Amino acid sequence: MVDVSQHELVPDHMPIDGDELDAVLEEYGVSRTDLPKIKRNDPALPDGAEPGDVLKIVRESRTAETSISYRLVVE
Repeated sequence: MVDVSQHELVPDHMPIDGDELDAVLEEYGVSRTDLPKIKRNDPALPDGAEPGDVLKIVRESRTAETSISYRLVVE
């Protein structure tokens, strides 16, 4: 079976919490539940991602070096 999360076209999905999460939420003026959602069964999620976790997704960008987005893991 292929591990989709390790494919070269899947961007890095890194869990964040604590001070880093607080800084992101404050910077954007949102709460955790206001973030875009990603389902727990998404094959790109890292092992151990649980509902309620927030992921930092880093993609390569044509116009900028990288693009960063944040997603809340939901059931």
